[in-house]
Amino acid sequence: MSAEKDKGNIDNYEKMLSSYTQAVKAFRRGDCAKALEHFGAFIEKFPMEKELVDRSRIYMKVCEDKGKKDAIALKEFDDFYEMGVYRMNQGAYEEAVQLFNKALEKDSGEGKIIYLIGKSHYLMGDKDKFLDYLKSAIHVDKSFKIFAQNDLDIEDIKDDKKFKLITKLA
Repeated sequence: MSAEKDKGNIDNYEKMLSSYTQAVKAFRRGDCAKALEHFGAFIEKFPMEKELVDRSRIYMKVCEDKGKKDAIALKEFDDFYEMGVYRMNQGAYEEAVQLFNKALEKDSGEGKIIYLIGKSHYLMGDKDKFLDYLKSAIHVDKSFKIFAQNDLDIEDIKDDKKFKLITKLA
């Protein structure tokens, strides 16, 4: 019976360590939502592990504080524009489009925003939408013809007949 009890204790200890380790890994990856979830579950399952519960609460507090610091109040055109570019560079194209649209609400005459909305759509795989936005951006500011011709992110569309027509490269 003693061997079974020892095996049960070892299994519980391994489960406890695995649960804690999973939470710490999520924290180190920067995935605070997952870390909070895992630390919360750890505390609930293993409240008797006082030291690790205390550490878990500290990690949770860091995650909660980080969320507060990262929350930036976007109010002005430049706020939405800069955050949109940031999110686009991170590959969060749909969020970038939303931010650029809010920037457009602040200043509807900005060709660069129209171009960036189109470019975000292009990066999501929608070339036709990109071409529509490119036409609109060029209508606002002719310099986007040259800009599009030199944009390295859209290399594979530069031989497209519609692209050439819009930028008058034919």
